[in-house]
Amino acid sequence: MRARHGLAMNAATIALLGAAALGCGEPKAPARPAARTAPARPAAAAAAQEADPLGPKPELPEPQPFTPPSPVVLDGPNGAKVWLLERRALPMVSVTIAVPSGSADDPRGAAGLAHITADMLDEGAGQRSAVELSSAINDLGATVSVGARADGSLATLSVLKKNFAKAFSLLADVVARPRLEAKEWKRVSELWQNDLRKRGDDPARVSLLVSMAALYGPGTPYGHPVEGLLADAGTIGLPAVKAFYKTAWRPDRAVIAVVGDVGRDEVMQVVSRELGTWSAPKGAAGAAAPAPKGAATAAAGAQAGAAGASAAPSWRPPRLVLVDRPGAPQSVIAVVREGVAASDPRRPLLQLINTALGGSFTSRLNQNLREDHGWSYGASSAFTEVKQQGAFMARASVVAEATGPALKEMLAELAKMADSGLTQGELAKVQAQDRADLVAAYETMSRTSLRFGTLARLGLPETFDVSASQARQKATLAGLAELARAVDPKGATLVVVGPRQEILPQLQAIGLGEPEAWDVEGQPIQAKK
Repeated sequence: MRARHGLAMNAATIALLGAAALGCGEPKAPARPAARTAPARPAAAAAAQEADPLGPKPELPEPQPFTPPSPVVLDGPNGAKVWLLERRALPMVSVTIAVPSGSADDPRGAAGLAHITADMLDEGAGQRSAVELSSAINDLGATVSVGARADGSLATLSVLKKNFAKAFSLLADVVARPRLEAKEWKRVSELWQNDLRKRGDDPARVSLLVSMAALYGPGTPYGHPVEGLLADAGTIGLPAVKAFYKTAWRPDRAVIAVVGDVGRDEVMQVVSRELGTWSAPKGAAGAAAPAPKGAATAAAGAQAGAAGASAAPSWRPPRLVLVDRPGAPQSVIAVVREGVAASDPRRPLLQLINTALGGSFTSRLNQNLREDHGWSYGASSAFTEVKQQGAFMARASVVAEATGPALKEMLAELAKMADSGLTQGELAKVQAQDRADLVAAYETMSRTSLRFGTLARLGLPETFDVSASQARQKATLAGLAELARAVDPKGATLVVVGPRQEILPQLQAIGLGEPEAWDVEGQPIQAKK
């Protein structure tokens, strides 16, 4: 727009200069006859002339409801459950094997054990070395990945239908017959520790790590990062990995989600053949299976008694935490407070509130910090999805010189949402966004199987998304206004990662007290003295 205005000004200037030149001693041009004025047209004729030649704008119909698919639940070998969804549109099959053991189960002093155990599973399995296994997967055009989350671990497979049986055999080796060899452990462990060393140079990763540690307490199940801590990584050895594997990766705790162009008989035949010898350690009790249909509401009652297990009982989150990054051109600001468990019936509705606040590009936080002020490339917020009491966090990377003002605006947006809730326009928008997000979550076979694996590791029933979507689509402004207090910044912890010398006066200018100094590994610096 500025360029166009600039051109108009230049043209006008040239015209004025031309007129001035014509008036300086040059003979005047002969007068032209006045332009004839067209006769006025009747209003009806003018309206007809201006009518859209394509006709009136069509009215959009009401959006069609989307009900996410639910799998058929079958009994697999040795206590495993199989969640099967036949989808015949493409000759593809995706598999996710989920177990409910993740970083929240890391022993104290061994943060990252679940992560590095999962990382070792595909470094040689069955009769194949790490290189041979990788080559076999590539030869089939398949993709296999293994990873840990806070409340579980996942192994995934995506492959063409014609190669399903052979590829599942490789996945079964990874899950049930990993080699866990010393020669691979040395390499993988070194790469892991190098990544943890580099993490301190990434302010976004540091912000997330410190925020969770400040909320739950350092070293607690949810208070340490999934990938672990550098101090603990050096003490974890291969025997610890083997012991954790035996207790975590076992069939009586597993859900095998299969989605794609494959039928029940074929799936059960392949699963039974490849995982029939996968057994749990003798005398070890299995974890509770995912809740049956309709159990989400009942689980919320038990959540209140279990919520405290995610944080240290005596821990009191600080008000303001600062991680110093001298000379950094940007700061990462975060506001974090307690959230809810994934099974809490309020969580689906809180997702709507979050979408309007910081869960989409047109959200309040992003419009304020990015569009209105130009301080950030993007601001967002989210409620974590975990078994026990989760967290709510709003976060943005901003230019260092605007750290204080940006944090003040973020707090104001949170307070406004907590006090007033959504507008009618926002409610319609976030419900439409909810439908689109749900369609996207089940759009492909791999996403669908991964979502089933997520529900399984969280202990949620296979029909959870159906009831959660219905709750969101029936939400009212009044009901959401009552829940909006969940984002109230009063009592929340504020975490800033940036250049202390430059931003400390800004924080004091907006009425914040002296911050606690923490390091990049989520530890209060004072505690080291």
